[in-house]
Amino acid sequence: MAALWEKSATWRWIVTKTRESKPFFFAFATVCGVIPGVIGYCVMQATNSSNEQLEAQLRRSARPETLMMGKVNQERLAEYLGELQRKEDTNDRYVAALRGETLTRKPYVRIQPVPKPENVEADKKE
Repeated sequence: MAALWEKSATWRWIVTKTRESKPFFFAFATVCGVIPGVIGYCVMQATNSSNEQLEAQLRRSARPETLMMGKVNQERLAEYLGELQRKEDTNDRYVAALRGETLTRKPYVRIQPVPKPENVEADKKE
C-alpha cells in the first residue's frame, strides 16, 4: 500500500475522500464489494449450462470408475441420511474421520464403538 500511496495520486485522493466523507466511503465500498459480486454472479449464470442434451451425452460417455464412484457416493449419502432420520448415534464416523479412515460397511449395519487402545501402559513407558 505504501507504493500505491507514493506513486498514485488517484489512490491518495480516494483515501483522503474516504476519510473525510462517510457517503463516499460507503459508495467506494459498494463499488469494490457488491459490483464485483454481481458481475461474478452474472458470469456464473451465463456460463452455467442446463442443457439436458449435453448432460445426457456426458453421462453416456462417463468412464466406468466415475459411474462406480457416483453410485458408491449415492449409497453412502443414502445410508447417512437414513441414520440421521432414525436418530442413530453417528459419532463413530467422526472418530474414524479424525483418524483419517473412511467407514465402509453393509447398509443399515452399525459399527461397534471404536475400541480403546490396548497398549496404553506400553506407550507411557516409552
